[in-house]
Amino acid sequence: MIAITGASGRLGRLVIHGLLRRVPAAQIVAAVRDVGKAQDLRELGVDVREADYDRPETLRAAFAGVDKLLLVSAVQPGKRLAQHAAVIDAATQAGVRLLAYTSMLRADTSSLLLAAEHHATERTLQASGLDFVMLRNGWYIENDTEALAGALAMGKIIGSSGQGRFASATRADYAEAAVTVLTQPGHANKTYELAGDRAFTMAEFAQEVSRQAGRAIAYEDLPADDFGAALLGFGLPQMIVDVVVDASVRASRGALDSDRRDLSALIGRPTTPVAEAIEAALKG
Repeated sequence: MIAITGASGRLGRLVIHGLLRRVPAAQIVAAVRDVGKAQDLRELGVDVREADYDRPETLRAAFAGVDKLLLVSAVQPGKRLAQHAAVIDAATQAGVRLLAYTSMLRADTSSLLLAAEHHATERTLQASGLDFVMLRNGWYIENDTEALAGALAMGKIIGSSGQGRFASATRADYAEAAVTVLTQPGHANKTYELAGDRAFTMAEFAQEVSRQAGRAIAYEDLPADDFGAALLGFGLPQMIVDVVVDASVRASRGALDSDRRDLSALIGRPTTPVAEAIEAALKG
């Protein structure tokens, strides 16, 4: 059986639906914190089980009979390592053979705020004795496309990334890579640096938005403090603001660029072009 943690989240759901195209629903476990939010998955024949990162006893039960597990990283900085360690420990006790983890691009060398917990999780997993796959996901295009409604209303896109390039890919791309390593042999104990095939600057991103929207949308580069204040003004919580500003600033120094093609190799096709992602977001 194959289990996915965080299966009711956006990435987890995409992985579940990808698995359904390759294996019978009865062989898939959706491990979720709130089973009430996964009724649609149960209706597809998926085995929905409670799995709360903060309640280890639910994890051990959720992983019973599971051969392969995808650990979708937790969302709250500062708590992630303990939560991930609980999952890894429960997987070991349950006899899971392979654990794949959604880490971040160059987690072992990255200067990003979130890198330390990801790298510590990788070390914990490597020390566990489990076969592992490190899926070091790069920047998600949706981090930018999901903010387009506000950008269109303002007539501009803001950030602090200067001419830094983003080798972004879609959640669907990253989900497909996870499905590949969970359903095909030959990936045990490998680390994949996952990024989009063609990187872009935020000015180029704004230019493509302008072309598709039929009106000028500029990119305005701001000092980090001003960018953070603007995000807080939009109602984003401080925790998210800190992460977004940190990523934007460090992107200006190359932290989110990559020339690796691990992702397109795993999914067997080019990664989703930014123009296509923007088109989908504008239609949505």
